Amino acid sequence: MIRPYILAETNWAALKDSTFDLAVLPWGATEAHNYHLPYATDNIQADHLVAESARLASEKGAKVIVLPTIPFGVNTGQSDIYLDINLNPSTQLAMLTDIVEVLNRQGIHKLLLFNGHGGNGFKPLVRELGLKFPKMCISFSFFPQSVDKYKFFEEEGDHADEMETSLMLYLRPDLVLPKDTWGDGKGKKYKIEAFSEGWVWAERKWSQVSEDTGVGNPHKATAEKGERFFKAVTKKMSALFYDLCIADISDLYE
Repeated sequence: MIRPYILAETNWAALKDSTFDLAVLPWGATEAHNYHLPYATDNIQADHLVAESARLASEKGAKVIVLPTIPFGVNTGQSDIYLDINLNPSTQLAMLTDIVEVLNRQGIHKLLLFNGHGGNGFKPLVRELGLKFPKMCISFSFFPQSVDKYKFFEEEGDHADEMETSLMLYLRPDLVLPKDTWGDGKGKKYKIEAFSEGWVWAERKWSQVSEDTGVGNPHKATAEKGERFFKAVTKKMSALFYDLCIADISDLYE
């Protein structure tokens, strides 16, 4: 069934007389996720989360259109991980500028970047685009931050961990290898205390941090946990989609 809020599925017959208040651009990555998850994990998660959030928002009357997922992200710290595909931040800015220019020209002045990959740092890009396109409201979200993940998962981690493995067991179990193949996702920490405390940042060199490319133990992951998390995130994100659709971007503050 064609979903009219998914640009890749809809058609000119439906769109020629349509207008939308919000465009959502999922942006993922193509990278190794431990031994057991596919390289497209970030893209698959973003696709499903955004589509369900848009469906829920559309049912409430939101006029939202989901753009095709960008499948490559910033992987500068993983240059020696085989076939991890890197887009430099400057490349992201060039791509995003062209997309924003199209939306702005066609009267869609609200864009939400749905970030599916922790390496994508959109804040400086949004700052620059906001100056260039002052009529646009450009925002971004990173879905694990939308809810308290530790209400759903026990293990800490941020890559191919319990959370991501649970989501994939729920969304695409056919792409998850058997449990006896899963690495432990044991990630090394910085020796410099300030980095570990989080108030100083340096990019992690992935091949030095993790033997299996995972960071976070996935072994407590279940499809049931993934389903609960998925529903919580999409409920929260659908409310955001709706709020952005009805918002007056000339009157955002109180």
